[in-house]
Amino acid sequence: MNGADLVIIGILAISIVVSLVRGFIKEVFSILVWLAAIFAAFQVSGPLAEALAPMIELPSARVIVAFAAVFLLVLTVGGLISFLVGRMIEKTGLSPTDRLFGAVFGLARGLVIVVLTVMLMRVTPFVEDPWWKESRLMPTFEVMADRARAWLPESMRNLLNPENQPRQSGMPQRALPLSDTDLNSNLE
Repeated sequence: MNGADLVIIGILAISIVVSLVRGFIKEVFSILVWLAAIFAAFQVSGPLAEALAPMIELPSARVIVAFAAVFLLVLTVGGLISFLVGRMIEKTGLSPTDRLFGAVFGLARGLVIVVLTVMLMRVTPFVEDPWWKESRLMPTFEVMADRARAWLPESMRNLLNPENQPRQSGMPQRALPLSDTDLNSNLE
């Protein structure tokens, strides 16, 4: 096992423990609240930004303030509701079952996080590094990433296909500084 394996195990363990402590219902409710906050912020921030025009002169600042205000308001209200739901679960005696399902949910969430991270990193030069190649867990997650990529729309599948990416270690060629010879040949 190397550092990459320890990071993978750490992500899975943290996700499981957090979900075990919070419970399944609160975890699912939390995701729904985040989605609702993002949706509400996108839907309401435009009109709210216009209403803020007399108070905030800069248009981009109005949009940021409006988006953040709606997002935080929905998140806060959702957090209060989540707290109340958690109290109700404790009173019903479902807490141990809820926590067990929470741990399973945490494992699933951790797997999704690792698979998505591997999917994104496979199109970078990281795959050539020793820590990637020597990892014992990475081959399993690469297979999972390939299977998950099959569910994506074709444009994203092609973008995240490691076979479509150039394999070079270090900096991309365009990011390297030009030498004096390169400059002189460009001037001629």
